[in-house]
Amino acid sequence: MPRRKLPLSKVYAVLESGPVVLVTTARRGRPNVMALSWLTMMDFEPPLIGLVMSDRNHSFAALKATRECVLNVPTIEIADNAVACGNASGARVDKFAAFGLTPLSASQVRAPLIRECPVNIECRVTDMRMVRRYDLFVLQAVAAWRVSGSGELKTLHHLGGDRFMVAGPVVRLRSKAK
Repeated sequence: MPRRKLPLSKVYAVLESGPVVLVTTARRGRPNVMALSWLTMMDFEPPLIGLVMSDRNHSFAALKATRECVLNVPTIEIADNAVACGNASGARVDKFAAFGLTPLSASQVRAPLIRECPVNIECRVTDMRMVRRYDLFVLQAVAAWRVSGSGELKTLHHLGGDRFMVAGPVVRLRSKAK
C-alpha cells in the first residue's frame, strides 16, 4: 500500500487519545473553566496525570499559583458549551454564567466541579519542574466522582481545528492489563 507524507501539523490528530476536559480553577475567590485536551495518564496508583496548558491561557496563572484544579469530563450532550469555553477567555467572561455551567463544591480542592459533567476528578499539582520549559504540570488525582447511572460515556476528542470525534462502541480484546 503506497504511503503519502503526513504533515507534521496532523500528528496531533493521530495521537490524541484523551478526551476534552473542562479544567476548573479558582483563584482569589473567582472560579474559571477552560477546555483542554492535552493530557495523558502517567501512573495508576496513585493516578498521575500529565497536563499541558499554555502560559497564554488565563487558567495557567491560577493553576500555577493554587496548584489545584478539577478535570471535568463533558459528553456530547454539552459539546457546544465545552467548545464555547475553549473559544472565550476567562479574563473577560464568567464562563459558568455565559455557557450554562453549574459550579459545585469539591471535597479536596477549592476549584469547583461542573454539575453538567458526569465525571469530575479533583487534582493537586505534584510536580512543576517541566512547567517553565514545556508548560507541563503533573497532577495527582485526590478524589474522583461519577454520576450514578451515567452509563457509557460519549466523550469528545479533539482532532484539531473544528474537528472532534465522539467516543464510539467499546470492544473487548484479550489483554493481561487490568
